[in-house]
Amino acid sequence: QVQLVESGGGLVQPGGSLRLSCAASGSIFRINTMYWYRQAPGKERELVAGITSSGTPNYVDSVKGRFTISRDNAKNTMYLQMNSLKPEDTAVYYCNARVIDSSDRYLEIEHWGQGTLVTVSS
Repeated sequence: QVQLVESGGGLVQPGGSLRLSCAASGSIFRINTMYWYRQAPGKERELVAGITSSGTPNYVDSVKGRFTISRDNAKNTMYLQMNSLKPEDTAVYYCNARVIDSSDRYLEIEHWGQGTLVTVSS
């Protein structure tokens, strides 16, 4: 069993910063690509950023230059540093990870966290 737990969400004023964390635990052999998604009220879930196991990042255009994705493989943890936040960044942010389970090293399984709410408002 693998669990993903996000933390770091909260209320911040426009222009402010937050740092989200996603900690993975359980029967992990290796974590491949990890992603941050978000879902704003009344909208579909969208991909925000991804990072490969070797640390190569990718971002959706709307967050480029403002958000930075990173990971610490030794801690099985991924981060999202969010700067210059805008009201339109308000959403529940979800962690997603493609995990090779220790019990079956030939199988990659997708896991989701429970989400953390980010509210950008004055």
